[in-house]
Amino acid sequence: MRPPSRPARGLAPRAARAHLATDPVLGPVIRQVGAMTLKPLRREPYEALVRAIAHQQVHGRAAEAMLNRLIALFPGQDFPHAEGVLALPEDAIRGCGFSGAKQAAIRDIALKSVGGLVPSRAAAARLSDEELIQRLVALRGVGRWTVEMLLIFTLGRPDILPVDDFGVREGYRLAAGLEAQPKPKALAEIGLAWAPYRSAAAWYLWRAADLAKEGRFKTPAAI
Repeated sequence: MRPPSRPARGLAPRAARAHLATDPVLGPVIRQVGAMTLKPLRREPYEALVRAIAHQQVHGRAAEAMLNRLIALFPGQDFPHAEGVLALPEDAIRGCGFSGAKQAAIRDIALKSVGGLVPSRAAAARLSDEELIQRLVALRGVGRWTVEMLLIFTLGRPDILPVDDFGVREGYRLAAGLEAQPKPKALAEIGLAWAPYRSAAAWYLWRAADLAKEGRFKTPAAI
């Protein structure tokens, strides 16, 4: 499968599905899953990053409980402004249940948002995927994977393949009928053929892994 010469604009689910359906590995997955239903959340990068920090290494319900306590400190705001977070007493964020490391990361994100390193959604639109990755991995507690999730699920970038993601690699293992997951470098090479719709490819691989957890994934030989 040869990648199209033009870059994708937005997630373009129909065009992505048409392009990826010709792939011998992804095609059967797409026929099982159907239309892509990924809809990015219209959040500012600052908020998305703070939420990502909250969810690191804890159960989703626990993370949301901590975030709700933080939000409750700012009546009338849908989400605390960066300036407000920086103005909180030292122990206020810890009091919401965040660890010391997460408190430091949240304050760093707020500080770098006020300083302009973390761009607004409008400013992010003028930056390339790699420019955003290089800027944001400089933040405390933020790695490449976290920025890739921001690019896909908040900014709706169409050509992101998070090769370090367990679910993506597991989905490919299942879809390709492999005994072991591909290494990140190998998956990156494979994924070149999916450009410029690699975000959609990742989404379908996640769905394959989800179906397998539910015992509903059909192996290539069964299709």
